[in-house]
Amino acid sequence: MFRSLKYRNFKLFFYGQSISLVGTWMQKTAVSWLVYRLTESAMLLGTVAFVSLIPSLLLSPYAGSLIDRHNKYKILVITQIISMLQAGALAAIIFFEYYSIPAIIALSLLQGVINAFDVTCRQSLMVDMVEEKSDLPNAIALNSTMTNLARIIGPAIAGVILSTFGEDFCFIGNFLSYIPVLGCLFLMKLNVTLSPSSQKSIWTELEDGFKYISGDKELSSMLVMIGISSLFVIPFNTLMPIFAKDLFKGNAGTFSWFESAAGFGSVLSAMYLAQLKSAKPLTKIVIIASVIFGFSLILLAYSSILLLALFFMGLSGLGMMAQTSAINTYIQTHASPEMRGRAISYYVMAYQGMIPIGSLLIGWTAHAFGPRHAVGIAGLTGILAAVLFVLYKARNTKNFHMFIQHETT
Repeated sequence: MFRSLKYRNFKLFFYGQSISLVGTWMQKTAVSWLVYRLTESAMLLGTVAFVSLIPSLLLSPYAGSLIDRHNKYKILVITQIISMLQAGALAAIIFFEYYSIPAIIALSLLQGVINAFDVTCRQSLMVDMVEEKSDLPNAIALNSTMTNLARIIGPAIAGVILSTFGEDFCFIGNFLSYIPVLGCLFLMKLNVTLSPSSQKSIWTELEDGFKYISGDKELSSMLVMIGISSLFVIPFNTLMPIFAKDLFKGNAGTFSWFESAAGFGSVLSAMYLAQLKSAKPLTKIVIIASVIFGFSLILLAYSSILLLALFFMGLSGLGMMAQTSAINTYIQTHASPEMRGRAISYYVMAYQGMIPIGSLLIGWTAHAFGPRHAVGIAGLTGILAAVLFVLYKARNTKNFHMFIQHETT
């Protein structure tokens, strides 16, 4: 399960990011709680999520083309430094009690712009950290495990800090968490694979990337699947402060339990994916995970007992993580090397870029029908998307039974 940690560069990356991501989740939890505490508005919760992720929709394809042309390692160092400065600015305004929602939205937008380049860069650099390409799926799964462990630990710490010290300590903690990740990056010795200098403009390369993705039915179907999930299903998370505070009459600690429960489920599925020795079952995993994700949201939506709601929240994290990570791994292992950065950028666009629009949609749905019905509708949509994905695969393999047999062997 941990075989890719034998590579020094990936080990440094893993340890540095582990600390930084805990800080990131502390900040995410604190921002959501602070915005809802100040405004009690589901729409503003959706707005903050929207501005923090919408740059991924607009900039990710450009970021992929840029990263394919330049040194990924140098770009990653730059994005991490800028992220640290952004975290410092957010910590400062909260520490001095400048509770300005427009300022929080502006800084969230800046982080979204940084992430459009940072996430694409980190994903495409993975192949340069792992010398044996057969260990790449394991490295991707371990990276997902690390991300989701942080999703457990970060909100749990944030819950304690929010109730004991206040929001400002969460933001300061995130600022300090960038120190170890930058230290680990500077210790790395990477021989980054650089693509030959291209005479084409970056816009022409953008067009080439789109033609490559749209011409590959397997890659494009995976991207459509993650795009639908990110638009209509994954944004259910936006409403969790409402579930914690209003539906279950809890506090910041209760909200952190919801985040940690989802993170725990995500870690379980990431550990399973890390033990896969082949990329062959990934399509089957996507289908099963999508169904689990959809059903868990329906059960979560109408749970009236907190412990049951937390259990279904954990199950939703398991399904969501398995779905997104399996699609990510599929794209990284099937895309051609010269197109990998652009293929990953379209994944980031479909994944992170659709979530902000979905956050607004689910905010409007919750306003119109209530938060429980909004989450229930998200679950039904996820199940429908899984059914359509199976039918599409079956049609393209000409025979449904042949498809199922192929996926299970």
